[in-house]
Amino acid sequence: MSRRPTLKTSDLRGATRLATDATTALADLVEAMHAGVVRAPDGRTSGIAGLVYKSIRGVTRLVGGSLEALLALLQPALATDAAHASTEREAVVAALNGVMGDYLAASANPLAIPMTLRHAGRVLPLERAALAADPQARGGRLLVLLHGLCMNDLQWRRAGHDHGQMLAESLGYTPLYLHYNSGQHISLNGHAFAHKLEQLLDAWPQPVERLVLLGHSMGGLLMRSAMHQGASLGQSWVERVDDMVFLGTPHHGAPLERAGNWVTLLLGAAPYAAPLARLGKLRSAGITDLRHGSLLDEDWVGRDRFAHGPHRPQPVPLPAGPRCYALAASTGRRNGDVKDKLLGDGLVPLDSALGRHADAARCLQFAPERQWQGWELNHLDLLSSPQVAEQLKDWLA
Repeated sequence: MSRRPTLKTSDLRGATRLATDATTALADLVEAMHAGVVRAPDGRTSGIAGLVYKSIRGVTRLVGGSLEALLALLQPALATDAAHASTEREAVVAALNGVMGDYLAASANPLAIPMTLRHAGRVLPLERAALAADPQARGGRLLVLLHGLCMNDLQWRRAGHDHGQMLAESLGYTPLYLHYNSGQHISLNGHAFAHKLEQLLDAWPQPVERLVLLGHSMGGLLMRSAMHQGASLGQSWVERVDDMVFLGTPHHGAPLERAGNWVTLLLGAAPYAAPLARLGKLRSAGITDLRHGSLLDEDWVGRDRFAHGPHRPQPVPLPAGPRCYALAASTGRRNGDVKDKLLGDGLVPLDSALGRHADAARCLQFAPERQWQGWELNHLDLLSSPQVAEQLKDWLA
């Protein structure tokens, strides 16, 4: 039996465009370093060197544009676009979107992921007639799962376990999985998700008895952003949410992104290394939002998202209506040991995942009985831990 193709033709077109852009950007960077050595005031070289760099950029754009046009013409004939793409392809595209998804979206690159609700990798149409005929759209207990940075909806299955499937089998939930471009600003994804939920509840063919949102990592921030923006717009779905569950969510940011910002700052301070700081600025808007857990447009509109300074995002409390739960993990064996202090779960510290903050105005008030801590677990273990699964069943029964 032939193996399903891993990449779609549109992926090749997107990769061609991305390679073209990357080559011209690299030529700009090398020329800027060259200009720094010869102390050219405008960051551009002149004479033969300038002509060389200009030629590289021109030829690359010409060849890249021709390849993309050819692939576009060949796409119908090649017919490699499959309704169900391979998990390998999905993982690669999701990682690429996490790292530079804002750029992919802004340049209309075919690799940019559009936001959809899916089940088993298949997009669910948000129309009542279509959902009424869909065998997956059954039941009045809805569970919407939101993945984290650089991941996709298929990666809720880890080590043979999927929290959504487990809750469907044990408690009768209908799991729906959000698939989105995690490199976009969290506030933009939050607004789009709020709109999706409004569409979903309007189109769902049966009465909704219970609505649960379950977010891993960045997915939890997206949930909070959507709730805040949906409430400010008076959207009806906000009042229908019964439970919000946060798995390893960096409510107050992730130290690794703050470290990345420091690297960019230090590179920019060295005259000859300053052009290399551009490489640090390749990281997406979604990643830089993780520096302090930014949820709103006001946190980034009109600001340099790479600037180092005292700026903190607008405080957004937990919504008053739903029951809110926080699950946090630590690679340490106990609270306060070396691994716990230095690593947390490898990406998110315990305090950030549990909403604790030195500033009382920024603390998220999770009730003690709605908090859970797991030891000797990392950030991804939260997706497959039997302990986490049992806690979810206990809370959502």
